[in-house]
Formats: sequence, structure tokens, C-alpha cells
Amino acid sequence: MRPLMLQGHERSITQIKYNREGDLLFSCSKDQKPNVWYSLNGERLGTYDGHQGAVWCLDVDWESRKLITGAGDMTAKIWDVEYGTVIASIPTKSSVRTSNFSFSGNQAAYSTDKAMGQSCELFLIDVRNVDSSLSEQEPTLRIPMTESKITSMLWGPLDETIITGHDNGNIAIWDIRKGQKVVDSGTDHSAGINDMQLSKDGTMFVTASKDTTAKLFDSESLMCLKTYKTERPVNSAAISPIMDHVVLGGGQDAMEVTTTSTKAGKFDSRFFHLIYEEEFARLKGHFGPINSLAFHPDGKSYASGGEDGFVRVQTFDSTYFENIFE
Repeated sequence: MRPLMLQGHERSITQIKYNREGDLLFSCSKDQKPNVWYSLNGERLGTYDGHQGAVWCLDVDWESRKLITGAGDMTAKIWDVEYGTVIASIPTKSSVRTSNFSFSGNQAAYSTDKAMGQSCELFLIDVRNVDSSLSEQEPTLRIPMTESKITSMLWGPLDETIITGHDNGNIAIWDIRKGQKVVDSGTDHSAGINDMQLSKDGTMFVTASKDTTAKLFDSESLMCLKTYKTERPVNSAAISPIMDHVVLGGGQDAMEVTTTSTKAGKFDSRFFHLIYEEEFARLKGHFGPINSLAFHPDGKSYASGGEDGFVRVQTFDSTYFENIFE
């Protein structure tokens, strides 16, 4: 199958996400304009204009009505998915690094960077009946991060907890009723965590780290279940919703890209078996490191966004589903 090449960004992709049905694919990049695409044919549906800086993160809610983005212009914005208008813009003290709707879509969380004398903080907001007055309201909860800044974040089961991945490789679970840390993973990863993605049923999640590994964790106890080793930093990892497969994407730092050739196989998507931890496939394509990966909710295709500004949507051949792992 030839991949769909989605060309809509001028600068490197920072995150991509499917909505729940998988008919829409959202992408954001350092060029200030998040895009939304039809995932079936790669047609661009529209852009969300309004940010003044690089957009670091985005998430779409359960009903595909609201989109939340966080950017380097020190705002988190909530958009109307259908009309592309800003519903609310929330000012922050430093750039917004992660943002996620809860599973129910009633709440959203976002975290800010440790920069310009500001410490990293995790914020919770209520987005049930959101309008422009949200920018003046206090967040329902704010947790300052004293040790290391948050680099990725997930909502735990039943919207009771938030799982955070940190710059020093730590993972923590926070109880949002108490506003306290309830579980700490310790030092499973030795370097910063670039990305975390839940499995379909939410019982486990995969992390992608700068220490060249991706790991599978239990999402309640933070016990490390599996480790997938590579030779270079992993920028993103995703779990297939239908197969026991994990896809990893990475490459070197963007600084070192020009000194090596693409032939060295640095920018491949690498498929590992979830349980046996063995790599069984690689897919080439990007001209730079892969920054974000996402499986389609039906598990029959996946998308990758790279430092080259392209989003590639790759549909799997029938042989992929017939492949029985020995």
C-alpha cells in the first residue's frame, strides 16, 4: 500500500492524534497552525488559526466537538472542531507542553514548562460548558512540580488520576481529588520521557524515552512489564488496538540529522511484538526523525509525523494481519 503523504505544515510535526472514530486526524507543528485531515483519503479539512507560537500538543475530546492545543505563545486554547473557532484561550506563565481531555470530556489538564523563572505546573480545568470567560477563571486544581518538568501526560482510568512522565525519566500518578502523588515509578527510565500512549482498554501504557528504550507499564501500579530496546532516542510509541504490536519512532536529535544519511535507517518506524519484545518489521519513509505516532482506532493503519513536516498515513497490507509470530 502506498502511504498517504499529508503536506500541510511548513515546520516539523510535534503531535498527531486520531479522534475516537478515526475518521479525522489532527496534527500540530511548530508553524503555529494545527490541521485536521480526513484520515481515509488525506484531504485537509481545515486549519485552526490563532496561535502565535509553535504548537506543542493537542487533544480532541470523545465526541470530536472540542480540541485543546497548547503552544509556545503561553496559551492553551480550546477550539470548536467543526467551525475552527476559538472557544476559550487560557493564558499561562510559560509555554504549554502537554494538554489532554479526560476520557469523559468533562475536564481537561495541561502542564506548563519550567522556563523564565516559572516552575512547571499541572493545571486542571472544567470544560463542560466552556466559553471565553474561562480565561479569567482559576483552574480547578494546580499542582506545582518541584523536581522535574512534565514532558508527557495521560489521564488514568475513570478520570480519577493523571499519569505524568518527566524530564528525568520519572513517571508519577497523581490523585486529582487529593492533589497528591500516589504512585512513583522510580528510575525505570534513565532519561526524559518523550511520549506516553495508553492501550485501547487503558490497563497499560507505553512510554518512549531519550534513553533509547520504550517500555510498557501497568497503568495502576506503574510496574514495568516489557522493554523494547533500540539504538537511538525514541520520540514516540503507540500500541496497536487489535494486535500485540508496538510501533516505535525516533531518530537522532534534530541537530544531528544533517550529519548522517537517510540510508542508515535512522528514521524508520519500527514494529515490535508487544509480548516477545522482538522487532519484526521496519517501515521507511520520513526524511527526518519521527516525532509522533498514532494507530488508527481500527488498527488497520497508522500515522506518523516527522521532523520533515510531513504526516504519513500507512495502511497495512493483508499480510500484516496474517503474520503469526513464532
